[in-house]
Amino acid sequence: MKKLFFIFGLSLGPVIFANAQQPSQNFRNPTLPLQRRVNDLLKDLTLKEKISLLGFRNPPIERLDIPAYNWWNEGLHGVARAGEATVFPQAIGMAASFNNDLMYQVADAVSTEARAKYNLAVSKDRRLQYMGLTFWSPNINIFRDPRWGRGQETYGEDPFLTATMGTAFVKGIQGNDKHYLKASACAKHFAVHSGPEAGRHTFNTIVDEKDLRETYLYAFKKLVDAGVESVMCAYNRVNGEPCCSSHTLLHNILHNEWHFKGHVVTDCGALDDIWLRHKVMPNPVDVAAAAIKAGVNLNCGSLLQEDAMKAIQQNLLTESDIDSALAPDLRTQFKLGFYDPRSMNPFKNYGADSVANAYHVELARKMAQQSMVLLKNKDHLLPLDKNKYNAYMVIGPNAASMDALLGNYHGVSGNTVNFVEGITKAVGPGERVEYDEGCNYTDTTHFGGIWAASNADVTIAVIGLTPVYEGEEGDAFLSPGGGDRLSLQLPASQVAFIKALRKGTKTPIVAVITAGSDLDISSIDPYVDAIIYAWYPGQQGGNALADILFGKVAPSGKLPVTFYKSFDDLPAYDNYAMKGRTYRYFTKPVEYPFGFGLSYTNFKDTWKKEPNDINNGQDNISFEINISNNGGFDGYDVPEVYIKYPDLPRMPVEELKGFQKVFIEKGKTKTVKFSIPVSELKKWDLTEGNWKLYPGKYQVCVGKNADEMILEKTIDIK
Repeated sequence: MKKLFFIFGLSLGPVIFANAQQPSQNFRNPTLPLQRRVNDLLKDLTLKEKISLLGFRNPPIERLDIPAYNWWNEGLHGVARAGEATVFPQAIGMAASFNNDLMYQVADAVSTEARAKYNLAVSKDRRLQYMGLTFWSPNINIFRDPRWGRGQETYGEDPFLTATMGTAFVKGIQGNDKHYLKASACAKHFAVHSGPEAGRHTFNTIVDEKDLRETYLYAFKKLVDAGVESVMCAYNRVNGEPCCSSHTLLHNILHNEWHFKGHVVTDCGALDDIWLRHKVMPNPVDVAAAAIKAGVNLNCGSLLQEDAMKAIQQNLLTESDIDSALAPDLRTQFKLGFYDPRSMNPFKNYGADSVANAYHVELARKMAQQSMVLLKNKDHLLPLDKNKYNAYMVIGPNAASMDALLGNYHGVSGNTVNFVEGITKAVGPGERVEYDEGCNYTDTTHFGGIWAASNADVTIAVIGLTPVYEGEEGDAFLSPGGGDRLSLQLPASQVAFIKALRKGTKTPIVAVITAGSDLDISSIDPYVDAIIYAWYPGQQGGNALADILFGKVAPSGKLPVTFYKSFDDLPAYDNYAMKGRTYRYFTKPVEYPFGFGLSYTNFKDTWKKEPNDINNGQDNISFEINISNNGGFDGYDVPEVYIKYPDLPRMPVEELKGFQKVFIEKGKTKTVKFSIPVSELKKWDLTEGNWKLYPGKYQVCVGKNADEMILEKTIDIK
């Protein structure tokens, strides 16, 4: 037996370990070029070890002193699911800020906290999920339909706004060091993914190339151009091809056409969906081969780790294919500094004092201030005058709700300030504040706090949704639609409560609404004097609301989605054609248009330099406007630049192509410059299969929102 064992060992040893007996360790030499180091590490790894690194749970490679690493981390609006971290407003709220500079600052703070938490964990040799540096954020899917529960994770319905805010987020996460990524960002979910949640593991999205290119891929292309390190492929199929084995999306467009240099990660379990649920391939071995050949590099799951070797044994893959798949993952790790001496890393000193510090908390407050949208302000009730109002009633099911602050994919903080707490602190101990839950989400007849509200000078009623009623499949466990929305209406109990509140008190009522999408406000509008849309505003939501209520800051948020009157006005939810969707193609009356948001002050826009005709497709449309603050408050204005196209088939009604958030003191005027590349006006020609600039008359419009233009100039593009 001993002799047989010895012979068996000799016969197998060289086969399994041939390329690992004397590892060079050259990959640890930081003076070598990046690709050389990647290649050297590939040479030092055995085939079995390479395959073990294709899943998000990387085991340690002990003989090379490579520790375990878990790739899965979330940072949608702060480091998520990893203990103490600053919780910023939900993504849809940050989009409502229309402030890409502030978005960059937020993302920079998120990656600072990520580095700090990673350093702290690694110092204790804890290689935990959600404590790494590879973030699967942002979600840049187009929020094409308000029924989608995950729309709260996006930057809204407009491709340009999504691309602009998404680019700012990526740059903030990844940093600007010449040699190292601060953290890795990921553009998801590629592509054409926005519900229905219930069918996302089996759904086949049918979309023509014009809508695909102009709407669904626009932001992805911009983020790839901006250097996003990762792209996540989606669960669904697109025109019959599963996204995570799609030759069209991954091989042709992402890699060959866009020249993407980062790594592709699958959504979690997406490869299993291909054969178990889409049933377009017979077994996981075929899936492993197809995914790797299409361009997948990392699996959130275990299918590649379990079945890639079988694919090689069946001659469906080669070791060279494995090398090509693994190399981009390794490049990301090298760029994060995983194989360099700690002393070389510019982020090595980030520690506990970099997490949830005073600067980050104040940044969360500022973003929450700028995300909230003033929808109604009857008789200029707001801001509330503390000299006039001395007794306050704060009421409603979301007034003290943690969920209403945090949204989904959130972190946790020991410094959250709910709406009751923020208002109470703002008015001080010399004024009267009462609180009552008021109603729940189901009972339409029993209400609390009505009598107390009748004794108050003003009532602030905080209603709306929380993420247990809308969100991702499984997370929104109280959603009748499995995460998706079945109605635009506020919960019936809340509508009945507001009516009872109005009947019970003659003093002003301010409605504050939390949600991750649009809601039909018409059912409560007649009964309240002011409406603030707060989204899910993060840990400083209570303070930010109080800042707006009492005039510490003027509201400046703008709606990143259209507020429709009814789902009946929209195409079927599972129809991905853009006709009749979003402000770009919707022609019916709306409740509130895209880009809408009131202020406490008045801004007036005038041309300083009008846009000129364009004779060259490489030119820019350049112009300048003067913005005067003629009101009584300092505040931010957001001039929104829309393009109206020639009257040709399938052109958008109008399209956002520029915006800036500008702070202007009362009585002051600022000049704002815009320069829009003419290439931004190209549209996809289905006949030619390419981008085309159509000559004709275009209108350059500066508006308060998509329905209210202030300045317009017609130009010729030849």
